[in-house]
Amino acid sequence: MAQSVPMVTLSNGNKIPMIGLGTWKAGVGTTCQIVKEAIDCGYRHFDCALVYENEAEVGQAIKEKIKEGVVKREDIFITSKLWNTYHKFESVERGIRKSLANFGLDYLDLYLVHWPMAFEDGDELFPENPDGSRKVSDTDYLEAWRGMEGVYEKGLAKNIGISNFNSEQITRLINNCKIKPVVNQVECHPYLTQKKLSEFCKERGITITAYSPLGSPNRPWAKPDEPKLLEDKKLIEIAKKYNKSPAQIVIRYQIDRGHVVIPKTATKSRLIENFNVFDFKLSPEDITYIDSFDVGGRFVALLDRAGSPNYPFNIPY
Repeated sequence: MAQSVPMVTLSNGNKIPMIGLGTWKAGVGTTCQIVKEAIDCGYRHFDCALVYENEAEVGQAIKEKIKEGVVKREDIFITSKLWNTYHKFESVERGIRKSLANFGLDYLDLYLVHWPMAFEDGDELFPENPDGSRKVSDTDYLEAWRGMEGVYEKGLAKNIGISNFNSEQITRLINNCKIKPVVNQVECHPYLTQKKLSEFCKERGITITAYSPLGSPNRPWAKPDEPKLLEDKKLIEIAKKYNKSPAQIVIRYQIDRGHVVIPKTATKSRLIENFNVFDFKLSPEDITYIDSFDVGGRFVALLDRAGSPNYPFNIPY
């Protein structure tokens, strides 16, 4: 029998499962199967995005599991994200409706502004200048947020939030919105603990969702000489102490900090391993020790977007 997932209560009173399956880089032709296996393991939260180009397979897996009677729609928590080419007010609804059509759903449980910076408006996901650089736009994320409030009010998303926003951007957003974001999804792992941003968000009633909690080992731009989080000797020692894997330790590290966590895998054995983190807790001393690994090691900096006026990583947090 699938283990039930602890929930985090968002600032608006709605709940989100504390662990989910990340679907970035989940391959075409394999995503449907891994999502079905995840549902069988007990996962109920799936983190998706239009730009991942696999929403239809996630939707197909959910449809099949509902048909089998394994889950109901209301058991499943689907997150997706507004892509950078839909930031104009009138484009936001077009963006979410593309995702809903892909999933075959009437609503999303959580819809996030994927990045604070915008690209040229349109359906081409990565518009380019003649020199191959990104066609960035100066469309204000406040405009995108007005569109997000609109799709929320229409019931197309049960909750709305942000992703990759820094503290200054969050402050400006909160000061200029009708509906506050309930989530900020950011890269977070022992090499980038996000302690200041996490505290900042907590004080404002914003829940952190940690992406790349395993250190994003399969990121396409990884260099051979870059550190591999799960091979860190200090982490391996802690894992031995708890008789757990390094992956289970870094996932539990997020949970014990009150973060939602969305590890990614494409193998059933690791699906089960990553989910099996609710039978132990890290001691406060071990959490403090893992905190000390922080070197500001951002694996997902996306420097090709640094030319945008709203690039988020130019300030400390």
